[in-house]
Amino acid sequence: MEFLIVPSVFAFVALIVFLIKFFRVIPEGYKGLVMFLGKFNRVIEPGLNIVLVPLETVQEVDIREQVMDIPTQEAITKDNVSCMIDGIVRFKVVNPATAIYKVQRFENQISAKAQTSLRDVIGSVTLDEVLSKRAQIAEHIKGIVDSAAEEWGVDILTVEIQNIEIPADMKRAMAQQAEAERDKKARIIKAEGEKEAAVKLADAARILSSAKGALELRTLQTLKEISADPSEKIIMTLPNTFFEAFTARK
Repeated sequence: MEFLIVPSVFAFVALIVFLIKFFRVIPEGYKGLVMFLGKFNRVIEPGLNIVLVPLETVQEVDIREQVMDIPTQEAITKDNVSCMIDGIVRFKVVNPATAIYKVQRFENQISAKAQTSLRDVIGSVTLDEVLSKRAQIAEHIKGIVDSAAEEWGVDILTVEIQNIEIPADMKRAMAQQAEAERDKKARIIKAEGEKEAAVKLADAARILSSAKGALELRTLQTLKEISADPSEKIIMTLPNTFFEAFTARK
């Protein structure tokens, strides 16, 4: 009896092991591509799935958001300035079967398309636009890459330009230009201040001349301000009637 139980246990274990081979667990964030005798058959979702081993094989595809570096590219702007630019591309696989079976190594295809698009777009704008319109340029590159990646079953989420390096002599020229702009603004502000001050002084002169005795009061106020430090000042005052006497004789 004991000899019959042992073979039965081995047979049961062998059956369990055999059946386990027909189950395939796909982790969350992935999808499985099932090949039946070397031909694409279906896509299986995350979780427990039944696979007809050895007739069917499964390849897992990452469908999570991924990031890829755009290597540093030397590009020449529209105004013939050489600069070094790099960036990143964020993407995700939306059609695993197309991404795996229609194109070889879709990551390399995206990287190559992003590099050429970066150089082409930078070559169509000036250096000032590269520095001031970084977001618009990145969006333009994204549109070009996304239109190509759509055929590969990939969705381009964003393209970001990270570093922009320009020659040292160009940096010095830009610094001088910025300094000149700041000096220009300072001179304009100072001139506007002097203009407003002149208008206020003219208004004050008209008011003082229209009120009798106002000019004498202002003169006394000025004398008071000057006399705060009399060590190096000599003040001689004459009455206003002194000048009126000369004008009256004429």
